[in-house]
Amino acid sequence: LESMRNLAERYEGYGGSIRRVMEVRNCVPGIHGVVADLISTTKKYETAIETALGGSIQNIVTDSEETAKRLIEHLKKNRYGRATFLPLSSVRGRVLSAQERQVLRMDGCVGLASELVQYDEKFRPVVENLLGRTVVARDLDAGIAIMRAGRHAFRLVTLEGDVMHSGGSMTGGSVNARSTSILSRQREIDEHRAAAKSLSEKLDALNKRVE
Repeated sequence: LESMRNLAERYEGYGGSIRRVMEVRNCVPGIHGVVADLISTTKKYETAIETALGGSIQNIVTDSEETAKRLIEHLKKNRYGRATFLPLSSVRGRVLSAQERQVLRMDGCVGLASELVQYDEKFRPVVENLLGRTVVARDLDAGIAIMRAGRHAFRLVTLEGDVMHSGGSMTGGSVNARSTSILSRQREIDEHRAAAKSLSEKLDALNKRVE
């Protein structure tokens, strides 16, 4: 649990520029956090959602363009690198049309990526901007049929992390095994915390028996 907490607090696995921005989070009002901090999903969908987000999982959500501008200037001044910001005041969601949503009823379709994650309602524009036009399928066979029916007008990811892009191109293959993904950290922290609490209660009960 301590190891996972330290990873989360130090933003391990994130780009150096992202860590630099998050270091000033308490000094600069208007920083809501990185995308990975603001959404959650079940273990079953983590690979698909993280694949769908790609590098966007490290984008930083701010309240306004002014806050984003201030942080960009901070990065420039100190030569900390580059980062992408998503100001709530300007980001707009992109969703499937009513006609396109018909594919969500097809066999093997798991659902729309933006509807498979949990988040605070105020972040809906960000979630729909990043995931509103991404369909999640059970596997590639189902994905091919879904994309054909949708005329390759949107993006699709499978539960294993394969991607079918709008326009027809495909990306897939083996995925490097990782002990933990960025998106799964909070879930694992919660699981470890619950396990630690349970073990602590058992230990207290055993100590009472010993006494």
